[in-house]
Amino acid sequence: MAEQKKQEKAKMEEKEEVKEVAPENSALQQKQEELDELTDRYKRVLAEFENYKKRSAKERESLYHSILSDVVSSILPVIDNLEKAVETKTKDENYKQGVELVLKQFQDVLKAQGVEEIEAVGQPFDPELHEAVSSVVDESLGEKIIKEDYRKGYKIGNKVIRHSMVVVAN
Repeated sequence: MAEQKKQEKAKMEEKEEVKEVAPENSALQQKQEELDELTDRYKRVLAEFENYKKRSAKERESLYHSILSDVVSSILPVIDNLEKAVETKTKDENYKQGVELVLKQFQDVLKAQGVEEIEAVGQPFDPELHEAVSSVVDESLGEKIIKEDYRKGYKIGNKVIRHSMVVVAN
């Protein structure tokens, strides 16, 4: 009997210890849940910020290329006229060399900005890059091959600034 009382007393003490530890565990568990919630919110805010930075960088790059293509578009008629001036025959060779140098300088500036001429003559017609202004029958060329380039086209990367005006064979 005494042994049974000792066992009951031991069980009672264990229950009291559990009751004392339980409030501590409950508070600890609550703090852990708060920490988990704050950690989750922190990760979400950090991910949103990273997405914002990426989106902002893409928008800046897009705006830069848009402005660059607008500026280049306004310069292209000047380059066209310089190319016509170089092709014109003149007696003054120094004048012609000056015009050629100015044209080369313009072309170098465009190349430095990533602007490329669209290859046309001898290439197959591509409506993404070329604008057909006329069609001719020429047996020496294949079907839908560009015979002549009226006006050069330009692009930056994959974006076309100005389509090439071309004459397509067959």
